[in-house]
Formats: sequence, C-alpha cells, structure tokens
Amino acid sequence: MAAIREVQVTIDCAEPARLAEFWCEVLGYVLPPVPEGFATWSEYHRSLSFEEQPVYFACSDPTGAGPRVLFQRVPEGKVVKNRVHLDVRAGKGLVGDERLATLEAECARLVKLGATHLYTQYADGENESCITLQDPEGNEFCLD
Repeated sequence: MAAIREVQVTIDCAEPARLAEFWCEVLGYVLPPVPEGFATWSEYHRSLSFEEQPVYFACSDPTGAGPRVLFQRVPEGKVVKNRVHLDVRAGKGLVGDERLATLEAECARLVKLGATHLYTQYADGENESCITLQDPEGNEFCLD
C-alpha cells in the first residue's frame, strides 16, 4: 500500500473564519479568495445570518509545503487540554540566546494578535526551550 503523504489538520472552534485569520498570521498561510463583490472575508460574513455562516473554513500554505488547516464550528466549547497541538518552529536552526530572543519576540507578536502566553519552559539544552500559548479560542500551541 502506498503511504499517504498529505495531511490536513482540523481544529474544532466556535468561529472558523476568525480563527483561520489568526492562524494565517501565525503561520504565514493564506485564506481562499474573497467572494466577488466583497473586499474582505469579514465583510462577506457580516452579510450572512448566523445560520448562513460557514461551518468550515480553511487556510493553506502558499508554498504548498505545509498541511492545510481546517477550522470547523462545533457547538461545545473547549473543556480540557488539547490531545494534539501545533508546534510553531519559530526558533528552528537557532541556538542559545539568539533562539530564546527569537521565541520571545514571536510570542510578543502573537499575543498582540490575540494569543495568550501560558508559560515558558527553559530546558537544559540550547535548543529545547519552548513557549506555550493559547490561540483566541483557548487551543494550546507551542513556539519552539
């Protein structure tokens, strides 16, 4: 049997389009083209009733290298820690103080976008420290 080489990450949420916009900023991903007659997705969504709002909304890596991320609206809120989370590799290839400074700067940028800083884990190895955050709906993810 051939190995599957493409995956999609699906995240449950209350507001798929809003969370997709946040993750586009985090990952450098893009949204699909806005429907004709509208300047932005927000403008388009404001024209719809809640029942007409999309249940799914996706963003993708413009290079095609990373997985598509799909956000699906669910009725229940997040209750416990994620069983699966994304690791955003902001410090890849960097070591020591330069790596930690890069992670801290990226953390500050993401907090301005709506993330919440939970804690920083300082590890013994130069390349092992990471910062744990939550996206605007409380889903944990790590900067490493």
